[in-house]
Amino acid sequence: MRADFALDALEVGIWSRTREGADLTGLRHHSDKGVQYAAIRYTRRRTQAGAMALVGPTGDSYDNAMAEACNSLFKAELVRNRGPWKNIGGLEIATAEYIDWLNHRRLHGEISLVPPTGFAQYYYYHHNPAPTTVEASVPSLH
Repeated sequence: MRADFALDALEVGIWSRTREGADLTGLRHHSDKGVQYAAIRYTRRRTQAGAMALVGPTGDSYDNAMAEACNSLFKAELVRNRGPWKNIGGLEIATAEYIDWLNHRRLHGEISLVPPTGFAQYYYYHHNPAPTTVEASVPSLH
């Protein structure tokens, strides 16, 4: 296990949220207790981004259920349906395309038949309303 994979996942999360203009306050990066998450480079970058590390208890299979469900979808929808690939580069490109599709275009029944990014935007809009400015709260004198 290498820290590069954990660091890449963190960077993609940070990039995608900042690209969309989302606030990174309260950002959490969930992981297991793999050694790659204790690496100095990963820990330094996570701290720099202000992200909290969330780690489940040892031996708790329910803690990893969402990740396992995602892995199952990945295998069924990409690996079995579109493989095999001629080389690792082809698989890497197919994986990036799949993750983009999964997050931005695939309709998910558990979240009102919208893609996860659409659901997240709806959630953050309704749970983090824009702050009220002094000017907006002062009645007009005209």
